[in-house]
Amino acid sequence: MKALKITGKVLACLAIIIAAALIYVKAALPNTGAAPELKIERTAARIERGKYLANHVTVCMDCHSTRDWSQYAGPLSGGLGAGGEAFTQEMGFPGKFYAPNITPYTLASWTDGEIFRAVTTGVSKSGKALFPVMGYHRFGQLDKEDIYAVIAYIRDLEPVKKDVPQSEPDFPVNFLINTMPQEAAFTTIPSEADEVAYGKYLITATGCVDCHSKTEKGSVVPGTEFGGGMEFKSPNGTVRSPNITMHKETGIGHWTKEAFVARFKAYIDSAYISPKVAAGELNTPMPWTMYAGMKEQDLAAIFAYLNTIKPITHKVEKFEVITRADATAH
Repeated sequence: MKALKITGKVLACLAIIIAAALIYVKAALPNTGAAPELKIERTAARIERGKYLANHVTVCMDCHSTRDWSQYAGPLSGGLGAGGEAFTQEMGFPGKFYAPNITPYTLASWTDGEIFRAVTTGVSKSGKALFPVMGYHRFGQLDKEDIYAVIAYIRDLEPVKKDVPQSEPDFPVNFLINTMPQEAAFTTIPSEADEVAYGKYLITATGCVDCHSKTEKGSVVPGTEFGGGMEFKSPNGTVRSPNITMHKETGIGHWTKEAFVARFKAYIDSAYISPKVAAGELNTPMPWTMYAGMKEQDLAAIFAYLNTIKPITHKVEKFEVITRADATAH
């Protein structure tokens, strides 16, 4: 009986500690500091740079817009910046997360500093933690000027009246999410002459690692970076991201720089742009038509950086189609 009483007291103490920890995480975090006092001048050059980044490098518009999934690679179909893209449990995420409307319809009440804090640290206007579907951990490693440019551009978008549902993280992520935001560690954009360093900067901006790695509950599994394997599930089957390390057999080690650049630039050609996807066929989440607008020297720099990454042996089955028999069985 004495042992049971001691065990009961220990469990009670643990319960109190856990409860206190949860209260702290919920009430005191996130804590990345106040939004900076910031007023970004919207010059033509800054807006143009932001347009290039948001549409072709950081591809903010990939998630924060409507995409036409009846066409290959889901090109943008309207509602630029209006949000609504869903990331759900069926896709491997710990909850339901929705890309918000980032046009002036929603952001008119936000200060430039509040947008800057959200993009670079993951804390919203109200102090709420954002789940890192948006790569704020990466954006906080970029040059401040590039973030200013993106903000100037989205401030210049046409307002689109569209209300997006609130994200709903599952337990325990609804608590843990408060530990995810972190202070930014900005850098200075390298010279284009230093191709590898410049490529590393660009690949941080593009977030290739976020998709071209194995993931668990929306986070990259350490040691699998760039080796492919993230799964994108749909009613028709599963699409997996390919290995983009320079492994000769399972990656892209046999590609030349010219082939790498041409693979992206092909989607500028009308013969490649958005063919229809037949019913039952799998589509790709890769926004080819957006990345196709990247400058050739930028794509070449990314390729140069990928050549410095340790090759990973990982053969990926890119497409796994659900047959009619499989669908019936489920």
